[in-house]
Amino acid sequence: MQTERKIRVLATKPGLDGHDRGIKVICAALRDAGMEVIYTGLRQTPEQIVAAAIQEDVDVIALSCLSGAHGYHFPRVMELLKEKGIDDVLVLGGGIIPEEDIPALKQAGIAEIFLPGTDTGDIVQFIRENVKRH
Repeated sequence: MQTERKIRVLATKPGLDGHDRGIKVICAALRDAGMEVIYTGLRQTPEQIVAAAIQEDVDVIALSCLSGAHGYHFPRVMELLKEKGIDDVLVLGGGIIPEEDIPALKQAGIAEIFLPGTDTGDIVQFIRENVKRH
């Protein structure tokens, strides 16, 4: 009997942001929903994030930023994925992100931005509906 592989999510905090309570709540919710979650911890560079995503063969990268550096870090992760020829990983963003910044992040390739107060069930549903299985 072959069982379907769990959705693998890399959850990470790019940049110098030291606040991790929100991403830990998301990690727990995704695990409770049956996903396999790899949490890289704080202060990751975009290069470290992409390297970990490749090494862990993830389906999803979940970026969390509360420091205001999302405008650099999120698009840089997308650039690095493109350079590596990776186009089958769903990339999500979340944190303290001004509404006016969201269109540019989506244009850079971030599939969705989840702001504080988002129901974790909505994040689980979005992943299940949009993940590209490989």
